[in-house]
Amino acid sequence: MQLKESIEKLHRMIFEMNENQRMIQQMVRDFAEKEIRPNLIQWDKDEHFPVDVMKKLGELGLLGIYIPEEYGGSGFSYKEYVTTLIELGKVCGGVGLSVAAHNSLCTGHIYYHGTEEQKKKYLPKLASGEHIGAWGLTEPNTGSDAMRMKTTAVKDGEYWVINGAKNWITHGLSGDIAVVLVRTGELLDSNGITAFIIEKDTPGFSAVKIGDKLGVRASETAELIFDNVRIHESQVIGEVGQGFRQAMKVLDGGRISIAALSCGIARGAYEASVKYAKEREQFGKPIGKFQGISFKLAEMATDVEASELLTFQAAHYKDNGQPVTIKGAYAKLFASETSVKCGNEAVQIMGGYGYTKEYPAEKFLRDAKLMTIGEGTSEIQKLVISREILK
Repeated sequence: MQLKESIEKLHRMIFEMNENQRMIQQMVRDFAEKEIRPNLIQWDKDEHFPVDVMKKLGELGLLGIYIPEEYGGSGFSYKEYVTTLIELGKVCGGVGLSVAAHNSLCTGHIYYHGTEEQKKKYLPKLASGEHIGAWGLTEPNTGSDAMRMKTTAVKDGEYWVINGAKNWITHGLSGDIAVVLVRTGELLDSNGITAFIIEKDTPGFSAVKIGDKLGVRASETAELIFDNVRIHESQVIGEVGQGFRQAMKVLDGGRISIAALSCGIARGAYEASVKYAKEREQFGKPIGKFQGISFKLAEMATDVEASELLTFQAAHYKDNGQPVTIKGAYAKLFASETSVKCGNEAVQIMGGYGYTKEYPAEKFLRDAKLMTIGEGTSEIQKLVISREILK
């Protein structure tokens, strides 16, 4: 009897929404319909990053959702965070990506690895949305192969002098604070990479917008440039040389957020497809009555449900302080590939209309593709999973 009760309790903890999740789900859903949906086509067309919307999300407590209240955050769990990203992803992958990057990467890195002084200085402004956060690991010639980064920091008294560049950085232009990983030791030395907090107006620190992207066009992407940027040693996060290990832990959690966003995009594409299949008639009846369409919807529904289960399982492990490397990789791999599949099927179901910007299918597909690339490609997720299971 005790075992049965324990299993039922665990099931409720992982798979059933709590009151906070339901409240946040409705709040984000209402916000997205009012503030995002009316503008998303124009933002996508103009590649406009809606900073004002990010500020409003901060006012709602969604830019520091799992940060404790003592640091200005909302003090919720990863489950509420996942719920938030699913709802945002159903409407706009670009805005969802910005919320994910701000929370998981910049803010998360400082929260999990920063000093008490750094947390008190930076987290309240990040959590409130007063400051927008960026995080820099990738470089022009080092994507998955981060150990070969060429951006360096050389010690000069109490300061570090940074030179180099980072690429594909979310909020690189508009961000007020950037957490940046640079090489302070020998090439390919895992103990030779250090994380720094760099403020926007630091001399020698600049950014250039990267435009004309395929998808997530409402999320800003930029190249960061460091030209003899002098950073005081107090801006080092944790210990010198521990940056790579910190980054891998940050990405473990970040991959859960990308999985959640993928779930939202996939569900958005699926729900739009169901609606269309009920309304569109051919040969005298709704196209959803044809097996060729209904079976597509059945597969989409199953894959979306499975993606959400994997993602909430990973969030449960994260909330309970358990290792999430493989759980996050499972979720990110499956959910991201599902989002692309659902986007593609949505276009197919809508036919010629799906190929136009008048209908939502093509945007879901464009936004989904980044999910299989950002914060570790699908191939890297398979590498992570295979290494874990073969230990």
